[in-house]
Amino acid sequence: MAKAPKRPQPAGLPSREQILRFIEDSPGAVGKREIAKHFALRGADKIALKALLKDMTDEGVVDMAPGRAFHKHGGLPKATVLRVAAVEGDTVWAVPDRWEGGGPAPRLRVMEKGRKSALGVGDRILARTEDRGSGHVAHPMKKLQSGGESVIGVLVADTGPGGKPMTWLRPADKRARFDFAVADMGDAAIGDLVRAELSGRGPATKARVIDRIGDPFAPRSLSMIAIAKHDIPHVFGDETLAEAERAATLPLTPEGREDLRDLPIVAIDPADARDHDDAVWAVPDEDPGNKGGWKAIVAIADVSYYVRPDGALDREARRRGNSVYFPDRVVPMLPETLSAGVCSLKAGQDRAAMACHLTVDKHGKVTSWRFTRALVRLRANIAYERAQAAYDADAPDEGWDADVLPALRHLWGCWTLLAKARAARSPLDLDLPERQVILDEQGNIAEIRVRERLDAHRLIEDYMIAANVAAAKALEAKKSPVMYRIHEPPSREKLVSLKEYLESFEQSFALGQVITPAVFNRLIDGFSGDDRLPEIMEAILRSQTQAYYGPANAGHFGLALGSYAHFTSPIRRYADLLVHRALVDSYRLEVPGKPKGLPERSGLGEADQKGFSRIGEAISGLERRAMEAERETVDRYVAAYLAGKVGEIVPARITGVQPFGFFATVDGLGGDGLVPVSMLGSERFFYDEAARTLDSEHGRVSYSVGQRLDLRLMEANPISGALRFELPDAPEGGFRNRPPRRDGVKKAGKHAVGKRGRPGNIRHQGKRR
Repeated sequence: MAKAPKRPQPAGLPSREQILRFIEDSPGAVGKREIAKHFALRGADKIALKALLKDMTDEGVVDMAPGRAFHKHGGLPKATVLRVAAVEGDTVWAVPDRWEGGGPAPRLRVMEKGRKSALGVGDRILARTEDRGSGHVAHPMKKLQSGGESVIGVLVADTGPGGKPMTWLRPADKRARFDFAVADMGDAAIGDLVRAELSGRGPATKARVIDRIGDPFAPRSLSMIAIAKHDIPHVFGDETLAEAERAATLPLTPEGREDLRDLPIVAIDPADARDHDDAVWAVPDEDPGNKGGWKAIVAIADVSYYVRPDGALDREARRRGNSVYFPDRVVPMLPETLSAGVCSLKAGQDRAAMACHLTVDKHGKVTSWRFTRALVRLRANIAYERAQAAYDADAPDEGWDADVLPALRHLWGCWTLLAKARAARSPLDLDLPERQVILDEQGNIAEIRVRERLDAHRLIEDYMIAANVAAAKALEAKKSPVMYRIHEPPSREKLVSLKEYLESFEQSFALGQVITPAVFNRLIDGFSGDDRLPEIMEAILRSQTQAYYGPANAGHFGLALGSYAHFTSPIRRYADLLVHRALVDSYRLEVPGKPKGLPERSGLGEADQKGFSRIGEAISGLERRAMEAERETVDRYVAAYLAGKVGEIVPARITGVQPFGFFATVDGLGGDGLVPVSMLGSERFFYDEAARTLDSEHGRVSYSVGQRLDLRLMEANPISGALRFELPDAPEGGFRNRPPRRDGVKKAGKHAVGKRGRPGNIRHQGKRR
C-alpha cells in the first residue's frame, strides 16, 4: 500500500527533525501542547501541527503513548506505565506494561527513594524514564492500582454453559484449580502460550490476553512455559552482545600466565555439554616428603578475563545469576560468543584458565594449594560414559592422543585417595535418582530415564570439591571477601518433623544427639535393601535447609566442610565469577594489557565490593528460580511423554498423603499426580496425620507414603505437568455412594473425610469459573 503524500508544511511550523529532537531531549512527557508551546505556535499553526503529528504517527516516525504523549518510534516514552518484573536484593527491575516497539522490551532499573523498596513483582507504576547510555532507569511518580492478576497459560477451545463454543485459558501452574473464560484473545490463537490478566471475581472471572509468547508444543519448546512463568531473561541486549564480541577479541598470550599447554589436561563432561568450565590433570608426586601422594591441577575457564566488573556483560550476568538448563535448550548466563566460544575449554585450542594446583598426601588430604592464571590446551573433551569405559577396559578411544589414557589412569589413581578422604569425612550421602529427558533430532521425546551414576561422575565431583575448598581457604588466608556456598544444619523444627515421620516406620531418632551428616548416613544404611529407602532419603532431604550464597561463613553441613566456595563453574554461575575476581585481587593475578572498550581491571569491581551480602541474596534467589523452572519443565516433558499412555495401567509409588487423597509418581519416570479420596472405595477414609496414612473405616485398606501399587493413568497435562490417576478397579465416576458415618467412629489424631474427599466445612467448587 503506497504512503499518502506529505502535506505541505506551513512556514511557521517546525520540521520533523526539530520535533524529534525536542521529543528526545525533553526530560518529561511531550504532547501536542508541549510542542506548540516550545515552538510558540498559535491559531492555524497549531491545527497544522496536529495534522503533522498524525502524519508522523501514521508513517511510524513517532509513537503515541497512553495519555497522548509522543516518543520516537520503537523507543521508550519519557513517562509511561511500567510493571515490576523482578526484585533482586535491593534492586527493582521493571518492564513496560505494554510494549509495541521492535525487539525485546527494555528492562529498567527503578530508582526509588528510601532504603527499602515498597514494590513487589507485578506492581504497576507510572514512572519517568531516563536513558543513561549504559541502560534505562525509571523514576517512580506514583504506584497504580493493580491491573489484575497475571497468569501464564495456553488457549484451548472447549464448550461453555449450554454447550456454547468458548475459548478458555488453561493455566500452566499445576496448582491452579480452574480454567478461565477468555474475554479478549488479542492477536493470539488457539494453542498459543500467552500471558493474560484476570479481572472479576468468582464465576465472573475473565482473562484478557496481554502478551502472546508462542507455541509451547513446537519441537524443543516446552521450556518456554517456565521461561515465561518465571520471567527468566533469555534474550541478550545489543549492548551486552557488542561487549561480548569485543571481549572475545582480547589477546591471549603467555605473558602473565603459567604455560600449561604441554600437560595432558582433559575435560570430562556430559555428552551433550555445550560449555566446558573445568578440566583436570594429576600425576604422582615425586617429592620424597610426600611419598605416595599426588600433584593435581584443576583448570577452570578464566571468565574474569573476559567479563570485566561493572560492564554491560557483568550487569547482565549478575541479573541472570546462573545459566538455566532445560531438556530442549540452555538459557546461558553469558552470550554464546563467550559461553560456548572463547571461554569454553575445548580440545586442541589455546584457552585462558585459572589453575588451582593441589598437593594431595597418601591419605587423600589436600595439604597445599596455589592459584595461577594459565594458558592451557586440552588433549580431549570426554563424555563421562566414554571416560568410564576407557578406564574400565584400559583401552583408549579411537582418535585419542597417546597420552590421554595414561592421563585418565593418573586421574583415577589420585581420586582413589580423595574418595577415601571423603568417606572418612562422611558427608551426607543421598543417592536420589535424577531424571534425564532425551530428545531426538527433531526435538521430540525419545526417552525418559534415570541418569546413570558412574565413578567418572564421582571423580570429577571430588576434584571440584577439593578446588572449591582450596579457593575458600586461600581467600580466607588473605582476609579477602569470599562468596561462600553455605549449607546450615537442619533446624530443630524440621528434625522434630523427621522424628515423627520415622516413628511411623518404627524407627527411632534421638533429638538429643549431635546432628552430623554421619547420623543421617547411618539411618540410610539401616534401610539398605529396603523398598522404603527412597522415601527415607526423600524425608531426610526435606529435613535439610536450603544452601545459599553469602559472605558470612557458616560452613557446609551436607559436605561436612568448614569452608566452601564455588570456584569451578564461572561460565554458568555468577558466584564463581566473584570468587575468581577475589583471587585475582588477593594473589595479584592481573595480566598485562589494556582491553579496548572494556573495563581495565578483572578483579572485584566497586559494585562487587560494596554489595557482597546483597548480591549473595539475589543470586541465591535466582538459583532457586532456575531449579524450580528446570524441575517443572522436566515434569511437563514427563506428562507429554505419558499423554500417549492415558487409560493404561502404570506401576506407581505413593509420594504423599493428604486428607483429600494421595499423590503418586510413576516408577522410573517421575511426574506427580493425585488419586482423589473419592476414587478409593465405597468406605469412608480417615487421615492419620502422624503416620501420614489414609485408612479405611473398617481397616481393610490403608494407603501410606512409599507404598507401591498399580494405577490407571487418567490424565497427563503437558501444559502444567500434572498427572491424575485412579485405582484400576474404580467404577466410572468414582465411588460416590458411601454408607453414612457410624457414631463414634472418629479416632484421636485422625480426620474423617467426607464422601467427596473434603472436610465438611469446605464447599466443592467446579473446575471452571
